[in-house]
Amino acid sequence: MKIQITLTALLIGLLLPALGFAQPASDRSDERPVQSYESILLRNVTLIDPDAVGQTVQVNVLIRDNKLELVSEDLIALDEAEVTLDARGGVVLGKMTLGEPASFMVMDGNPQQDIDILLDTKAHNLFAIRRGEIVRNRLEMITEETPEERKRSQTGWLAYSPPPLAVPLDYNDPSKFNRFDTKAASGIFAAAVVLDRMYWVDQDGDSFSQVGDLEAFDGGEIRGLRAGGVGTINFDKPWVWTVFGATHAFDKGFDVRETDEFTFFDVRLDIPVWEKASFSIGKQKEPISMERIMSMAYLPQQERSAAADALLPSRNVGLVMSGSILNDRVVLAGGAFNSWLDKDQPDSFSDNTTNYAGRATWVPFEDESQSTLLHLGMAYRYSDGKQGAIVTTEPEFNQSPDFVSSEFFDVDRIDTYQAEASLRSGPFWLHGEWIRADTESPSMLDPTAEGYHVSASWALTGEMRDYNKRVGVFNRLPIARTVHQNGVGAWELGVRYSALDANDGLLEAGDMDIWSAGINWWLTPYFNVNLNYRYITLDKDGLEGTSQGINTRVVLILE
Repeated sequence: MKIQITLTALLIGLLLPALGFAQPASDRSDERPVQSYESILLRNVTLIDPDAVGQTVQVNVLIRDNKLELVSEDLIALDEAEVTLDARGGVVLGKMTLGEPASFMVMDGNPQQDIDILLDTKAHNLFAIRRGEIVRNRLEMITEETPEERKRSQTGWLAYSPPPLAVPLDYNDPSKFNRFDTKAASGIFAAAVVLDRMYWVDQDGDSFSQVGDLEAFDGGEIRGLRAGGVGTINFDKPWVWTVFGATHAFDKGFDVRETDEFTFFDVRLDIPVWEKASFSIGKQKEPISMERIMSMAYLPQQERSAAADALLPSRNVGLVMSGSILNDRVVLAGGAFNSWLDKDQPDSFSDNTTNYAGRATWVPFEDESQSTLLHLGMAYRYSDGKQGAIVTTEPEFNQSPDFVSSEFFDVDRIDTYQAEASLRSGPFWLHGEWIRADTESPSMLDPTAEGYHVSASWALTGEMRDYNKRVGVFNRLPIARTVHQNGVGAWELGVRYSALDANDGLLEAGDMDIWSAGINWWLTPYFNVNLNYRYITLDKDGLEGTSQGINTRVVLILE
């Protein structure tokens, strides 16, 4: 990916030799001796956006073995380079391509704002490099850490500095075909396709008796195909709109119908109430469970845990109020839902199930470096159960029959309790959730279904998941350097143990335990390849069956 600074980018090949930079000038008192270095770090460099006048971003630039290795907004440590120079906010002129020999100049101003910089380049030039060799240098060396860096290095053994994230060198590109921006509204259209290939490794006789021949589910499928958009309605305080639909949606459970038709699963409007609070209306996720609230594509495992899939809904039609308090350490959210307006529901509002859900999260600990954080959360959901209840789920593989399953049964109410805890320390993330659903169902002797999971993940390439304090969830794994940025992408290992107990009272849906291991490779933010293995034990129908499977997945995102 490249920055092209309009006319300047076209002239850069002529400017360097024409200005006599092949040998250092001696008519300036601030001229530094030109030397050769194996690696060079430029701090406090400004990049300008050729498509948006006045828009800039300050970065650090690392050159190693004459090639442009990294451009990042994050701090790059002094020990990464043989010499570190302070660009003092100087502006880059030239074409920057990661992995190619570095050829650019750093000027003392922005040529978009002052044309004299282009007319008298030599007078305004601070630094010039051609094919990795410095040909002019008026920058001071940096030899010591700043107070901020020194403080970071003294925060103790819990402190962790993730690798610097490379900036996209085509950043803030308003010309993308899938964007629109008007005075009244703006937005971006996006799409995603998820491709799976399933292989059932082993199945014993008891499992065969319980669920049938799993080899029939071997093969490939389009796991998900979704499209939609997100954007703003430009009031003084912009409202955010979201519309997404899918066939075979990879957010499992968004729709119980087994059809190929296109179905809207997110139709939501978010309205700001005050600075740290908002109100949302439409078809959306209920405020319960971090695992449910996070996009499944960004979880360490391919599918959500069996307990979350069996006991919690994916989305519902309703209203949600949410906000953060106590310096964003506490997040509160609550909502009311009724699916009357959704597709294929009873005609009367009163005949549809009404639900209320609330969630509270708390960050009791965060170290000074903000690399180690503890998250705690709890939630409650009430349902009047007018459309009955069902407990059913696959074994965390999509290409599979339901392992845990029941018929619909009448209930007077359902009370669901949920608790969660997360510890993130640098590239490590440990997360667990517990869910319990108590039913009032005299005909079934008031059965209870409950389950939990404990998950751990490790970013092999060192990235650290950000924590969204306004929502109380972790974000996707960032990518320090994509394969387009002279990097290897982001690699993540994940393991999980999950359990679901749905044998209680007259409910005999099954008890299931699953051990999972997986690896994720994000080549870019828009391309992911991953693999999951699971060992499954099912206690059902008086038998205890075991099975094993492997699923590979490719995720392609258009954004």
